[in-house]
Amino acid sequence: MVQLSITIPSALKQWMDTRLAEGSYADASDYLRDLVRRDLEGAAADRRWLKAMIDEGLASGVVDREPEDVVDDIIAEDPDLRG
Repeated sequence: MVQLSITIPSALKQWMDTRLAEGSYADASDYLRDLVRRDLEGAAADRRWLKAMIDEGLASGVVDREPEDVVDDIIAEDPDLRG
């Protein structure tokens, strides 16, 4: 394992101490490792979502119309979007 030294504002230290007092983490290192793991998992989930949206867009085909015309049609179909 690699050792890391960080500096944080006192407000964040107080928050961390509160979380540690709740008993969910053994110590500050355990808490920070969990935060980094969750951030890593969230980034992976974001990438999966983005890839799915790109795939959906590519699968939907190409519209051979001006973007403004497409937007106008969408607005015309939904009364809640009319200004």
